[in-house]
This record gives sequence, structure tokens and C-alpha cells, in this order.
Amino acid sequence: MANYSVTAEQLTEGALVLVRGKLGFARLTRLIEGAELQASDARRAQNGMNPVGVPHTTATVTGAEVICKDSANPTLEERFVAERRYASKKRPETGANYSIDSKGRNLPVIAIPNGDGQVTQDTSGQELAQGLDVTLVLRVYKPKTYNKRGLALEQVIVNEPVKYYGGNASTAELASRGIVFAAPPQAVQAGQNAPVGEAAPIDATNVADAGTGTVIDENGFAFPAPAAVTVQAAQPVQAQAHPVGTAAPVAAQPIAQAPAQPAETPDEQIARLMRENAALKDAGSAIGAPAPGNPWSDDDQNVAPAGITYRT
Repeated sequence: MANYSVTAEQLTEGALVLVRGKLGFARLTRLIEGAELQASDARRAQNGMNPVGVPHTTATVTGAEVICKDSANPTLEERFVAERRYASKKRPETGANYSIDSKGRNLPVIAIPNGDGQVTQDTSGQELAQGLDVTLVLRVYKPKTYNKRGLALEQVIVNEPVKYYGGNASTAELASRGIVFAAPPQAVQAGQNAPVGEAAPIDATNVADAGTGTVIDENGFAFPAPAAVTVQAAQPVQAQAHPVGTAAPVAAQPIAQAPAQPAETPDEQIARLMRENAALKDAGSAIGAPAPGNPWSDDDQNVAPAGITYRT
């Protein structure tokens, strides 16, 4: 356990301490509470740290330096904070680190430079980007039921043009290509926007892409599939408007159909069948007319065989 020269009981309520550094992990615009708090406390316990146990905000700065009011004569509060800086085992290159879990339901004020040498409060509700040069403003307070004093994160002062967590890389890339947002875009969560109009129906089965012959299954994987064949019902031909100076599309022409034949009377049908029967009665086969009598008989050797014959 570290030996500190200043204890929490020695601190003066209401005193301020300024810590400057590069912003690491931070949660400043909304509280860590509920399920997030339980998960956070569980991780802290696994790492041998005390759980926070109550809703809070948090901030960590790397390369932390306490800005003393009088560097030759630092206050007890300034010495208290300076002694509680630590070196990261996972990232020793970050130098001295300082972390604070600010308990309570109050969010810290975030101030950003306005270009005139002053700062204004940031009300965008966006989390600050990691790596920003910031100054944490800490205030000493006394809990109601404890004699020890605590520290609350009152303000976060941004010492350079502000950047926000997430989305900045894409916005900067778009700006370099001439697409500039009038205001920083905000991520939209499902359910926040009010849908207008009807949505296209969703097919719960596999989705086929007729253009690529690809099927997306319920797990989101793609695999080859046969091209879909679409059968469309006949549609009436409608006039289509076309731009001036271009040829009009050729309209589909209806297929001409043969005129309907008049129905036969019974007498006409019988006469037609008799004619067809007579025509077929003496018709020869593909090898000639059938021989009279039994076609398999060899009795009459003088009768010429039917069909094609060869003379020797």
C-alpha cells in the first residue's frame, strides 16, 4: 500500500484542484448506472479494486500534471491529488495517470474554446474524444456520513479545438472531399426517429439476389443460388412519356389469333370422318402398300414383295 503524506481528513471542503493531461477513457455526458454500473463494479472487483456502488461519471487523464496555484507552495489538496497519480502497467508510456469516479447524479460542465481566448459551455451532449488536451477541475466535498473528504469532478476544460468521440474521422474525410456538415451529425438509435409512410415488406425466408445469383441465409452468409425466374402476368399496354428528342419506345403489339372455326354439325362430322377413313384405307406404309392376304405367308412366291425391290 502506498504511503501518502496527505490524508482525506486533512482536505478543506470547497477547495479546487486542477489536473491537466490527455483525456483517456471518460464518461461525462451520462451516468454509469443500472446494468452498466453492475458490470463496471464486477470488472473492478476482478481487478482487485473497490466497486463504486453508486451512479457516477468517470474520467482518466494520461501525462497528468497538477496545476498548482503556487508551484513553490502547493496546497494540501494539490499534494493529495499529485500523490494519487499512478503508472499504468499495461501502458507505461502514458506516464503519470490520474482517474476520478465522480459520485452523484450531477454531470460535469464541459467547456470548449470559443476562439476569443475564452471558453463556452458545450451543450451538444457528445462525449469528448480520447487524446484531447483537457484540464479536470476537482472540488473537495464532505460526505454527510463520513469524516473523510471526497473529490467531485466539477468541470472539464478543453484546451484545444474540440473533437468528439466517434464519427470525427469520417466527417473529416468527407470534409476533405468537399462534403461539410453544417452541424456535427448525431447517431440515431432505433426508435428515436418517427417513421413516415409505409415500409417495404420483409421476406422472412432466404433473400435471393437475381442479379448476382446470391442467397443470404438467416445467419447473414452468402452462397451461390440459381437465378430466379419471374413469370409476369400480361399487362395492358399503356402510353409511356419519353424525353423530347429521343425515340419513343416501341409498344408491344398484340399477337394475332386465328379466327374461330364454326362448329360442325353431326352430319358434317360423319361425312368428314368417312372421307378420312377412305383416304387412309388404301394408304401405303413407309415401305409400300401392304401385300394381299397374310403378310407372313410364303405360299405365293410369284407375288412381288411390297416396298423397294432390287433387280439382279
